[in-house]
Amino acid sequence: MTQLLRINSSSRLEGSHSAAVADVFEAEYRRKHPGCRVVTRNIADGSIPFIGQQTIEGFYAPQDYLPGDLKAATALSDELIGELQDADTLLLAVPIYNFSVPAALKAWIDQVARIGHTFSMDEDGFKGLLKTRRAVVVCAYGAEGYLPEEPFATANFLEPYLNFLFGFLGVETVDFIRLQGTATAAPDAFSRRLDAARMEAERAA
Repeated sequence: MTQLLRINSSSRLEGSHSAAVADVFEAEYRRKHPGCRVVTRNIADGSIPFIGQQTIEGFYAPQDYLPGDLKAATALSDELIGELQDADTLLLAVPIYNFSVPAALKAWIDQVARIGHTFSMDEDGFKGLLKTRRAVVVCAYGAEGYLPEEPFATANFLEPYLNFLFGFLGVETVDFIRLQGTATAAPDAFSRRLDAARMEAERAA
């Protein structure tokens, strides 16, 4: 069965532009993959805690002999990695916050980027272990000029980070759908951009 894992990271519970565009991708994905399974995580609700000392100790301890406290500390990581490994496609709805990813998304990343589970390291270097073949990232930018060759491109730490991260973890294809000017564009201009992003999401699915 085809599986889509969707991660919503906007703090806006209503009116999220990244989520609105991701909705179009999900709807078209469901249409093209009848019977697919969709797993959704709305992580801005604080359900993904920042990793603590015991979590890190559990990540690096021998996995066959984890004591109970370390098993408990890594249980959420195990669950999240399981969802990710089962997914054929990962869909992320991501607004840019202060030039990078929201803290909620970084908390999720720190739970799933785990040695021995989603990447390995030996004398030959690093190897990604994710089975997920594709990631689609819907990026919402409040201002304009963040795209390549634009004036504010050097301040865009969201896309380079996510592109490198998922490639590092073994994802073969990382696609970006971009929506700029969510807070600054004139209403008519933004409406056209939103329509274009929705069309791009539909094609990408």
